[in-house]
Amino acid sequence: MRETAAGLREVRRDPRWAELAHLRRTSPMCDAVLDEVRGRHIRSGDHWLIDFASCNYLGFDWDPEIMDAIAPAVRQWGTHPSWSRLLGSPQLYPVIEERLTALLGAPDTLLLPTATLIHASVIPVLAEQGHVFVEARAHRTVYDGCVSARGQGATLRRFRADRPDELDALLRAVPSGAPRLVCLDGVDSMTGGIPDLPVLAGLCRERGATLYVDDTHGFGVIGERAADELCPYGSRGNGAVRHTGESYDGIVLVGGFSKAYSSLLAFLALPSRLKDHLKVAAAPYLYSGPSPTASLATALAGLEVNDRRGDAIRADLHRKSVRVLDHVDALGLDAPTGHRLPIVEIPLVDASELEAVAGFLWDQGIYVTLAAYPLVPRDRVGFRVQITALNSDEDIDRLNDALTGASRRFALRRRS
Repeated sequence: MRETAAGLREVRRDPRWAELAHLRRTSPMCDAVLDEVRGRHIRSGDHWLIDFASCNYLGFDWDPEIMDAIAPAVRQWGTHPSWSRLLGSPQLYPVIEERLTALLGAPDTLLLPTATLIHASVIPVLAEQGHVFVEARAHRTVYDGCVSARGQGATLRRFRADRPDELDALLRAVPSGAPRLVCLDGVDSMTGGIPDLPVLAGLCRERGATLYVDDTHGFGVIGERAADELCPYGSRGNGAVRHTGESYDGIVLVGGFSKAYSSLLAFLALPSRLKDHLKVAAAPYLYSGPSPTASLATALAGLEVNDRRGDAIRADLHRKSVRVLDHVDALGLDAPTGHRLPIVEIPLVDASELEAVAGFLWDQGIYVTLAAYPLVPRDRVGFRVQITALNSDEDIDRLNDALTGASRRFALRRRS
């Protein structure tokens, strides 16, 4: 018991977490309790804010047609049939997998509760005792899955997606025969950047590696390109692989319904033989409680809405995102805006100003995602804005006014 208590004291003193712990205690924008939600307007206590921290990009969380799908499904299946998927799956699962496979144009799909669980369980299975290469800015949950693989005997190295020659050298340096797994984000969750998947996929195929892509922020927003597309996000929202014109040869795609589709559900797009293997090797399929019935029902209803109205929603989302991104460009801020996705990273010159910036935005009625150290590297501390289809043009006006005020009052990082 004494050793356990000493260990806890040591964790509390870890300086890496001191700034985040301070922010959690002092900033209303961190660890907030929300008392009321009306679409993208939220109330904490007596203070109303416009929500730009939500990842519900398509606004499906408040779509009446999708909400109405919950009650009939619950009456049929109950609130939560709690078998593990190895024991049994309500018919909703294979129906969604069939619809999803067709949408993605993938060989097959496998539904599991969350992308975090997928990364933690599937990356070690794919890596075995081989070699894992994780992109330097990959999401923390991807990195944690890679660390788990290292704990089971795999080697772990980092690379930069914008330096394919570096990855090529790393792949060539490892002995042949052992599994090689390359992990990265399809859409960067902080910057909205998209890597050059065709170059990286071609390199992985040449070197006998599997490319593992976390597309939780891309699925539902970006999709296949077409001459008649309504906006540069592409059509159908079927993810980064289709958006970049790639095939699924040698690629395992992980996507989540928890962002664009507003449901507690995630998936892998993968070959059928690998799907069968994961049914006996991946812990979430064997042991985890499944997604609630409401999430399965809203995911299925969301796929139907996406088929009929998704491209029009994405076009409206693109228009609103461009209004914010153009304003950020006009302010001269160092925010990656090249892919014009609804994710806007605003870094600070001085990380110690984050609490004051958060307080200013809170007072302006703007709710954002704080990017504090060590959640992000110290040189990227700042905040992230997410635009959704449910944000009104008036909401965008208020956000742009607040960004102008913040840029005058604080040292937001400028383009060099």
